[in-house]
Amino acid sequence: MIVALLDRFPRLVRRDQSSLAIAFAAPVVALCVATAVNLALYLIIGKNPLAVFYAMLVEPFLSWASFSEVVLKTSPLLLIAQGLAIGFRAKVINIGAEGQFIMGAIFASSIPVWFNEAEGGWIWPAMLLLGALGGTFWAAITAFWRVRLNASEILVSLMLSLVAEQILNYLLLGPWKDPHGFNFPQSVMFQADAMIPILFADTRVNFSLVIAVVFSMLVWLFMQRSFQGYKLQVGGLAPAAASYAGFSAGRAIWISLLIGGFAAGFAGAAEVAGPIGQLQRSISTGYGYAAIIVAYLGGLHPLGILVSSLLMAVLYIGGDNAMVSADLPIAAVRVFQGSLLLSYLIAAAFVRYRLEWHHASKRTPS
Repeated sequence: MIVALLDRFPRLVRRDQSSLAIAFAAPVVALCVATAVNLALYLIIGKNPLAVFYAMLVEPFLSWASFSEVVLKTSPLLLIAQGLAIGFRAKVINIGAEGQFIMGAIFASSIPVWFNEAEGGWIWPAMLLLGALGGTFWAAITAFWRVRLNASEILVSLMLSLVAEQILNYLLLGPWKDPHGFNFPQSVMFQADAMIPILFADTRVNFSLVIAVVFSMLVWLFMQRSFQGYKLQVGGLAPAAASYAGFSAGRAIWISLLIGGFAAGFAGAAEVAGPIGQLQRSISTGYGYAAIIVAYLGGLHPLGILVSSLLMAVLYIGGDNAMVSADLPIAAVRVFQGSLLLSYLIAAAFVRYRLEWHHASKRTPS
């Protein structure tokens, strides 16, 4: 009886070959579904869904000033997501990009904090490099525990993010606290030479955008044209085949985590040396977690991530607009981001699988 009832429900059956059209349609469908669901939620909580939709998805494009802020937020999301996607494709799940982002900001800030009177065009490039090394170092801890002790990189990287936040709090409430900062937990303001050059006049968009785009191109070349990138993809898609071919699983873990940490640390350095201009507790903005959504929404492909990072940046700026003009709570913005990831994961499942209906066969009379 139970088997007969179960046979009436559809089952997911793996497709012999994934459709390229469905793969491209998946993020579009996910965006439409997430938008529809959240507009219904806004109606339930008593908000005007049309006003929210306008503020969140239309207003960011209405002026160069607002769109430049979208471009500004695209840079860190793009950098971090591209780094994470390399590991995700190799089935190395780095959830600790937020901590690596924070450590990158801390390492980069050490130069203007300790040498606040220094001058020269070397300062901001040195900050970016030091920040990238800081993120790489923090990711290396996860890699060591994963390879040497077989600890879950998901749990270790996530817990290290909490440790990074406490290190940030200690520094800003202790040795790095600005003595003239009216008791606010923040460092001294950075000197002019510690700031990344502005890319467009009258905006906050800086040279880190160019670096993020170049990094995306390098990631594409690495994953699509290099033998090491090929080994990472094979290790993620077919671990048994990779092991049989002699590909090192440990090396794949180290490379994936170090690249992800490098990108996140670089983004953290660019944040303090760019739009903020000092180290603050609010540097932990959730970019590391949002970049996970960006990576998957972009299909873990460098070009797709370029588009999805722009979309997520729109949601950041549009969410701020909606909180002001439509009185939307900040939790609703985060629900939108989370539901977008959930919708994509469901849609992505139908790229690889299809529904198949099974009906109980009639018994032939004996």
